[in-house]
Amino acid sequence: MGAIETGSGEVELLGALDLDGWVWLDDGRLTGDGAGEWFTFRGPESEALAAYARRLGDRFGTRRRESGPVWCSWYSFFRDISEPALLSVLSDLGTLPFSTFQIDDGWQRSNGDWQANAKFPSGMEAFADRIAIEGRTPGLWLAPFLADADSALVARFPQMLLRDEDGAPLVGARNWGGDTYVLDVGRDDVLEWVADLTLTVVGWGYHYLKLDFLYAPALPTSSVDERPREVLYRRALESIRAAAGDDIYLLACGAPIVASLGVCDAIRVGPDAAPFWDNLDRTLHLADRAGPGAADAITTSLGRYWLRDLIEIDPDVAYFRSKYCLLDKAQRRQTQRLADVCGFRATSDPPAWLESEELGELEVFLERRPAVRQMARYRFDVGGEDVDFTDVAESRPW
Repeated sequence: MGAIETGSGEVELLGALDLDGWVWLDDGRLTGDGAGEWFTFRGPESEALAAYARRLGDRFGTRRRESGPVWCSWYSFFRDISEPALLSVLSDLGTLPFSTFQIDDGWQRSNGDWQANAKFPSGMEAFADRIAIEGRTPGLWLAPFLADADSALVARFPQMLLRDEDGAPLVGARNWGGDTYVLDVGRDDVLEWVADLTLTVVGWGYHYLKLDFLYAPALPTSSVDERPREVLYRRALESIRAAAGDDIYLLACGAPIVASLGVCDAIRVGPDAAPFWDNLDRTLHLADRAGPGAADAITTSLGRYWLRDLIEIDPDVAYFRSKYCLLDKAQRRQTQRLADVCGFRATSDPPAWLESEELGELEVFLERRPAVRQMARYRFDVGGEDVDFTDVAESRPW
């Protein structure tokens, strides 16, 4: 989808209604290619986006279910998680009304080998039981379409890997100190493997799944399968949904947006909201807006706010802590108000890290359900409070 301002308070919007469409700006005009069906609209921006959202809903379906407040381990411990550390946090949450306790990256032996590593000696099923005993929904992070080069999965089933034009395994990420490959979702055995993985983690008791690095199987490649990559991605995502069942909450992260509609319950709509404001190495020097940083998480999430009637939109975590955090109080408040606007409430702040005032702010935040009305692209009425993100958005380097 693309939209350009016409200078008259209106936009011209061109959006694909199929999964193989591309849009670019050509000599001041939007041009589309690939898709068999297109949506066009000229008018006020809010009307254009709402109309396109309705057409996407008609085409791909809607699936919007609120998760309730989530505590996620990532932005406090990152990969340095362990069974004792997370059990301590689980206990410290006390009566705080978190619906979900979500374990993030760092519990697995490797990507592809989805079993508990040595830091979780009781196993992941036992940990899910502990979460459930506390009255919270167990949540777990997975990157279902990735496999580390040194994983047992790659050693046993090299034929399951997506390959580049030279026949080498396609590298989907290098976030774990080495090459991480991509599973070829055009293969039936890969779909069966992903479905079995889903059945396993749901059988352990995890009813909230954060599915990450979902862009990987949709990466362009010269695969012998000529179907559009996002069509194959959606097919694989539907295999996960079918295995999980309707009651399991699926959060898509790093995901092709349109291809995830109607399958997942929520989608991360921006980059990681890191405990710092800006990532100048990425934004200024590389003109890359996808790197971690609270400012770009705010701006990008609001740019995709129009998806809210199709799927729950996750702007990532809100910050309350001053400990181990480079955000000042005003910046932390911006992340909190963004969560108010989007309606998705999550944090990674352990209660033990919070000062008494910060803990009080968290308690109020978790109970808040303000009415939200969009007044302009970056301005909102939030329970009678004028919340304006314009300065944040217009200060971003392009």
